[in-house]
Amino acid sequence: MTTKKVQKVPTSIIQIDDVPDNPLRAIAREVTEDEYNSPYLSEVLKNMHKALAREKDGVALAAPQIGVSLRIFVVSPNAYPETAKSKPLVFINPKIIKASKKTAVMQEGCLSVRWIYGKTKRVISATIESYDENGKKFTYGASGLIAHIFQHEIDHLDGILFVDHGFDLEEFTEEEVRNAAK
Repeated sequence: MTTKKVQKVPTSIIQIDDVPDNPLRAIAREVTEDEYNSPYLSEVLKNMHKALAREKDGVALAAPQIGVSLRIFVVSPNAYPETAKSKPLVFINPKIIKASKKTAVMQEGCLSVRWIYGKTKRVISATIESYDENGKKFTYGASGLIAHIFQHEIDHLDGILFVDHGFDLEEFTEEEVRNAAK
């Protein structure tokens, strides 16, 4: 196992126009076998959890959203409160291995294109194959919001934003969004 020096990993969510060569527009690289259980991967995950926790309306976050080009996303417990899980789910090197033929149009937003919302058409159920932070492979099947999140976050890992294929896009102020949520 090779040891990588822990570098400073950002904790802020970047916006689409924040930086040149923005990782939001690149295909993220896979986490390698020797990176599991490494200080670097631990730091990335810790900072992703911190960044997501600061966003009260956020339900998931991909590593490219904090400027790290790795195929990782986390899903907040806020997205699946019925399971009473207290920590975010971690998906490393995820792949959708099964998807329904049936689709639905849903409202969507993104922490990296803040305050823009629109509609997207996505499959209504999906099964994902992934690895956890220890390198253990697992599958997770979901429908509704969680399946929608899987697709949105895997798009991030492929350099795609929902605004690239969304429609009826509208920009709101933060205040308008907060008032609508009440």
